[in-house]
Amino acid sequence: MSKTSNNQLGVRIGDVAFNGDTQCFEALVTIDAGTRRYKYACAILGPMTMPFEQAAQGLQTQALRSHANESGLRAHFRPHRPVSRGRRQRFDPRRWLAQIGIGAQKNAA
Repeated sequence: MSKTSNNQLGVRIGDVAFNGDTQCFEALVTIDAGTRRYKYACAILGPMTMPFEQAAQGLQTQALRSHANESGLRAHFRPHRPVSRGRRQRFDPRRWLAQIGIGAQKNAA
């Protein structure tokens, strides 16, 4: 499920599971905020007979509240940017072994 609210936050709800021990619906909710993603572990109390749409709405509301208050357990992801290696040469293990005198023996037992 994906929904965009007025403040341009994309909300995706992962697999929703019902925990019979706690009588809660649980899901991992991802909020896309521009270039960053936040994941919240959410759970709402409700009977097993609660309609899925109502459970999903409750999970989404809980995630948005946690995001607005910067409270609760969350994971924060940034886009991956490769690190520039500069002008360093690639590591060559054969050349390194030759420098320390190990590569000279071609017929090692």
